[in-house]
Amino acid sequence: MQYRQVPKNGEQLSALGFGAMRLATKRLSIDEERATRQIRDAIDHGINYIDTAVPYHGGESERFLGRALRDGYREKVKLATKLPPWSVKTREDMDRILDIQLKKLQTDHIDYYLLHSLEASQWKRLIELDVLEFLDSAKAAGKIRNAGFSFHGDRKTFKTIIDAYDWVFCQIQYNFLDETNQAGTEGLRYAASKNIAVMIMEPLRGGMLAGKLPDDVKQIYRDAGTKRSAAAWALLWVWNHPEVTVVLSGMNDENHIAENIKTCEGALPGSMTADDLTTMEKVAATYRKLIRVGCTGCAYCMPCPFGVNIPQCFTMYNDYHMGSNRMMVRGFYGMQLMGGMGTPADASLCRNCGKCVKACPQKIAIPDELKKVRRTLGGLSTKLMVPLVRLMFSPKVKE
Repeated sequence: MQYRQVPKNGEQLSALGFGAMRLATKRLSIDEERATRQIRDAIDHGINYIDTAVPYHGGESERFLGRALRDGYREKVKLATKLPPWSVKTREDMDRILDIQLKKLQTDHIDYYLLHSLEASQWKRLIELDVLEFLDSAKAAGKIRNAGFSFHGDRKTFKTIIDAYDWVFCQIQYNFLDETNQAGTEGLRYAASKNIAVMIMEPLRGGMLAGKLPDDVKQIYRDAGTKRSAAAWALLWVWNHPEVTVVLSGMNDENHIAENIKTCEGALPGSMTADDLTTMEKVAATYRKLIRVGCTGCAYCMPCPFGVNIPQCFTMYNDYHMGSNRMMVRGFYGMQLMGGMGTPADASLCRNCGKCVKACPQKIAIPDELKKVRRTLGGLSTKLMVPLVRLMFSPKVKE
């Protein structure tokens, strides 16, 4: 296993982390026996960073990990989980939720504790509720060791959050198609310049970059001098960046776990050849031909006076048409933009004021494109999912 150092505490973390959002299932529930075996086998092969959160698997992921990490396995790993902002109404809620998480995980401390899925509005609300004092007090009490945050907003907000606190780490979505989306490469490098470790989520975009590939992409990989799976290509591209500390993979198949571990062993920063990088540029260019809206995620159009999260709307709309799991995209649209876990920010809020059009460097007809987003993702199918999302991300965190 390859290990990379966290700059601020010197800890050596496995470059491959185990994400507990997509565990093996049986009859719609976590397959306890198989998932436990998979996690313990991964730890035995050197993985020492496990990431979970309150809502994963309908609230059962943390509880499952508490059982799976018995028999000495808890001591072998650094455990990460997250404070769910949508469940926080008061400063007291933060302490209450953390204590519940410690109980569910059967541990007296969280090694790496994140504020979950931050963007501008959630960050502002948590600051008003004194979340930074909560982090300081939780660290002083020994309940958490290292504070960080995961992020799904624009780069300007990302830099604001980075500069607001002495973070040890952060977590961003990053892959060869997301160099300019959300935090992007600019955010990755900015965090690293502040000696903040960067954990990567969605390196395969929920499996899109490793599953059913466009024929042209398959041909590019076949023509490459080196033969490897699409997953290996995509993961190697992320690990090639020296600013990356841990790459999280939501693994639930024994063969995939073994392949990812093997790929990680030789995936040192800067290890991809010039030919490898050319291959990835060709693959990225091929995918981008499928993009419906040429948004770079620069967020010059933000803030929208009516509350639309314009870059995120376009990211999800593009994902919908680029081979992502369409049901999953609808779920995230309902969760993140239609009010499933916070304030609505979806395309339906657009009032065609034109302010965004004047600010867009790409000269995108933003109101017209938002109408397409609304028709595609804001329809009845997604609306019916929103109550289920709200139930999943309900304010009450159950013990």
